[in-house]
Amino acid sequence: MPHEQDQTLGVASLLQTRPGSGRRDFSSHSTTMPQNIFTNPAIQPSSVINLSNSTDVVIGPMTQYQGPVSIYYMDASLQTAAVMKLLLKVHGERTARNRRTPERTYTSSPASRINPSNSSNNSRKKSKRLTRNTILLGLLVLLVLIMAIIIVFLELNRTHVGEMGLANKAILFGNSYADGTFPNLGNGHLIIDRDQWGSTDQPVNLTRPLIGPVPYVVITHIGVQSKPCNTMYKCSIKMRTIQDSSIAEKHLPDISSNFYVSDEGNIYVGRSWEWANTYANNTLAIAFMGDYERYVPTKRQLEGVQHLLSHGVAMQILDVNYKMIALNQTRDSLSPGANVYREIKKWSHFYHCDWKKGPKCGSELGMKDADWFGHQ
Repeated sequence: MPHEQDQTLGVASLLQTRPGSGRRDFSSHSTTMPQNIFTNPAIQPSSVINLSNSTDVVIGPMTQYQGPVSIYYMDASLQTAAVMKLLLKVHGERTARNRRTPERTYTSSPASRINPSNSSNNSRKKSKRLTRNTILLGLLVLLVLIMAIIIVFLELNRTHVGEMGLANKAILFGNSYADGTFPNLGNGHLIIDRDQWGSTDQPVNLTRPLIGPVPYVVITHIGVQSKPCNTMYKCSIKMRTIQDSSIAEKHLPDISSNFYVSDEGNIYVGRSWEWANTYANNTLAIAFMGDYERYVPTKRQLEGVQHLLSHGVAMQILDVNYKMIALNQTRDSLSPGANVYREIKKWSHFYHCDWKKGPKCGSELGMKDADWFGHQ
């Protein structure tokens, strides 16, 4: 009968028959597998199966063969050899690549290595550098302090010289000073004229001139919870408000007093030296700008009034022996406020008269009570 061979022949490493099965044991008759079994395309297997200690193994379809059968098995050493070959190949490729691009190595420079002596030297250098910087900083601070002291000394000396010059210089007043400037009463007390604080442009109908030398000076204040002003801007607004109130509400031709003194010690011109005030014809009225029942006059403010009075005497507008009184000595009034009244009572020209207790103010001049209400 002709031999038949299936094309789907499998490969097994070991086949053993079950004892007593009647089948032939091929393990003792196994033959070494040819070296070219996997390189011969005519006998390429569909798969490779490793078997050990198995019985009744069927590989592929149940095909009956008549004739000699050869069963090949793959030794494990072949697998190990294949793996080793693969590893050697990979190692060879990596070695060739490393030769082409050598690995970068990092070595520490001698300067970066820790050396106790170098560290000590660096510490000493750093300490010397800090000491030098501290000395330089101290010298700089000392130089700045010396410069500041010199500047302050020069400024104070210049101010003192300037004051001496103002004291010896004639005080310009009225229309005798340069346009756009402020006359100075000395020690920085400025005269703010009507045009400079913004007086009304409407003609003022004043009819009674102030005839000197004036025998009385009347001290008053604005009152009515008025807050003192301490800048030229604020005081100029207050002067315009007082003037508007005097004309619109009190129906006076102009602002009430001859001069107004601000908290900063500047003098604001009212009716000036030329026209009689609204209180009494033969008097010069000076008003403190604020309510001095509540507020205390400043030193600059009191000093400004004294400078103004001295200037009036020097110009022969005020009598050398003028009498200074408060408005509340001539009528029932709180003006000029208790705080101002307490100060002016200490001045040498203050005159102790009283409209209730007597002697009445101006009685030596023949003035009556009605004369203290000028209404101009």
